[in-house]
Amino acid sequence: MPPFNEDGNLPAGIYEADWAEIKERFGTTGHRRALLRGLAEGLKLLKAAKCARVYLDGSFVTSKHSPKDFDACWEEAGVDENALDSVFFDLKPPRAIQKARFGGEFFPASAIADGHLGFVSFFQRTRGGEAKGIISIDLTRWQP
Repeated sequence: MPPFNEDGNLPAGIYEADWAEIKERFGTTGHRRALLRGLAEGLKLLKAAKCARVYLDGSFVTSKHSPKDFDACWEEAGVDENALDSVFFDLKPPRAIQKARFGGEFFPASAIADGHLGFVSFFQRTRGGEAKGIISIDLTRWQP
C-alpha cells in the first residue's frame, strides 16, 4: 500500500492487501484494533458463505487517528445466500445490528450507494468527489 496523500487518504486505486498488512497499517491504536476484530468476524462469516472478495473503505483506511467505524462491501458472485448470516441483510439505515456486532458496515458490492454508483465505485470517491484509494481483500486466501 502506498503512503497516504496530503488529505490523509490512499492515492486513487484499489490496493490488494493481506490480513497482516491490514493489521500493521491500520491497527495502530486500541480503537482501531477493536474495529479490526469486528472486521475479522465479518470476513470470517462472509468467507464461510463462499464470498471471494471484500473491499474496505471509510475513515478506517485513512490516516485519521480515531475513525468512527469501517465501511466494506462484498462481492456477491458465488456466495451461498443460505449460508450467509442474516446480519448481512440488515441494510436499512442506521444498520444498528451490523454496527453493534462488527463496529462497521458491510454492503453488497453491486448495491447502489448514492442513487448512481455501486459501492466499489462509490468508495473510491471522497464526499467532495475526489478520487481516493480503497483496500481489496481476497477471502480465498484470507487468514486472520
